[in-house]
Amino acid sequence: MRVLIPSALQSYTQAAWVEAEGTTVGEVLADLDRQYPGIRFRMVDEQGAVRPHIRLFVNSAQVFRLDAPLAATDRLHIVQALSGG
Repeated sequence: MRVLIPSALQSYTQAAWVEAEGTTVGEVLADLDRQYPGIRFRMVDEQGAVRPHIRLFVNSAQVFRLDAPLAATDRLHIVQALSGG
């Protein structure tokens, strides 16, 4: 499946769009981490929760759970909020 990587994490992938496999959001993030070590930790904390500044969208619908199911034809968009002062 195609996965859109936010610009703040493209230092891991060297690309905006990458391919990953999995039948749930969590499996896709685990596959991304297998391909690009360390990227999952930037999105998911030590307790297995999606970090507050990360939003996940499957085909334009926001998902909140890592066990959300995915089809091979879906697209996962990872969005990272920016903050500053």
